[in-house]
Amino acid sequence: MNTAIAAEPTADLTARFALEVRDGLSKAGQKTLPSKYLYDALGSALFDAITALPEYGLTRAEERILQRRAEEIVSFVPRPAVVSELGSGNGRKTRWILSALCAREPLSYYPIEISRAALASCESELRDIEAVSVVGVEREYLDGLREVAAMRPRDSHLLVLFLGSTIGNFDRGADARFLSSVRRFLRAGDSLLLGTDMLKAEERMIAAYDDPLGVTAAFNLNLLVRINRELGADFDPRQFAHEARFNSETSRIEMHIRSRRKQTVHIRRDGYRVTFEEGETIWTEGCHKHSPESIDELAAASGFRKRAQWVDAEWPFAETLLTAC
Repeated sequence: MNTAIAAEPTADLTARFALEVRDGLSKAGQKTLPSKYLYDALGSALFDAITALPEYGLTRAEERILQRRAEEIVSFVPRPAVVSELGSGNGRKTRWILSALCAREPLSYYPIEISRAALASCESELRDIEAVSVVGVEREYLDGLREVAAMRPRDSHLLVLFLGSTIGNFDRGADARFLSSVRRFLRAGDSLLLGTDMLKAEERMIAAYDDPLGVTAAFNLNLLVRINRELGADFDPRQFAHEARFNSETSRIEMHIRSRRKQTVHIRRDGYRVTFEEGETIWTEGCHKHSPESIDELAAASGFRKRAQWVDAEWPFAETLLTAC
């Protein structure tokens, strides 16, 4: 069964988008745009294409773990269980966990996404699993989790999935604060399955975010196209370039959009303009890479303890099952 929680009104979403774009492009020193806005309908489709690229081993590594270890992972999850996922994407990876849980009993699954297209794709992907009731939640992560936590049956165990190394998009410190906020919606003993990409050779990491076909570049630059479409801006994507960097001090890959020349862009919706110097960048995404020690520290700092961990041998990537303390 596929249903959906009522979405936030489109006007409110657009107003929030406009505010965050203005705030980010007005920052002194380093202009920024929130990475969550990369995932409109086209952005979500481009990201799906990125996951199939030979240079981007992250998604295949996670799928190998989830496919091969799903039964072992769910053996740690008490019944009856309710599953919610922060950022489900198309749901392809999640089906292994859901199928393993459904072998025990029917369950409800609540994917939380700000992208309506991603939710529709997820619901379509999983509709063949008969024992799963899919209830899409079109919300920000924490707003959606608050709603799911309020709806869960009193006697149920809540398993939250946060896959794909999305936690790596948070700055150091902000990642622990975010997981602490997740913890506040859980009861002691509830579970969080956390996906984290691990440190590896720098050239291997850079190639994963700057592929020779230019798919990641199109994904990044599509954010400018979205701003044009939804906020009436006049970005010329041809005058900007995709750039990926590795910051060794923070163990972070950074995605930027670099201005090829000095130029001014008008945002007509709110009547302001932004000037770019030649070579100036907009920072759109940061992807921290982890070590086993940093995962343990992150869990402890946010109110969880490590229950079990699985690491892929071909592309260092970890799935860590955390228990709410």
